[in-house]
Amino acid sequence: MQAVPILTMQAAESLLNVLDDLLEKSEATFSLLLDRGGNLISQQGELPDNTDPSIVGALAAGSFAATRELAIRIGEHEFTALFQQGAHFSILINAVDDDVILVTAFTTQTTVGLVRFYSAGAVKRIASILANLRDNPPVMTPLFTESQLVGTDKIFPD
Repeated sequence: MQAVPILTMQAAESLLNVLDDLLEKSEATFSLLLDRGGNLISQQGELPDNTDPSIVGALAAGSFAATRELAIRIGEHEFTALFQQGAHFSILINAVDDDVILVTAFTTQTTVGLVRFYSAGAVKRIASILANLRDNPPVMTPLFTESQLVGTDKIFPD
């Protein structure tokens, strides 16, 4: 299990471009990129009114984790996707890697096959961006150095 890497501005923009491309080609409504705990990494598209993406993220991550565990219990160890069909909206959840999932919601105006097809490409592109960040972590400049803090009672003056 690898940690979700620190995102650079360039990587964040690349992820948004991947999600935008997915929505445009698949005609899906919105996409969320989440860590396995349901924390939002990136999002694109229009969520329904009064929909909190952090709540959707937490519920999607929980649903995916529960279904993945169920699959393992019945002997399936290659569980990578979960599809939920509704009367107005459907959701496809794809594993990107051990730490990240992609949630794509779409209406009856598109098909699960189209969303599945373009999600597969998006998952590969997202995995590549994240792998690159893990292999080449950004250099972080500290806000304070130890020498700046020596002898001070407060970091921030009144």
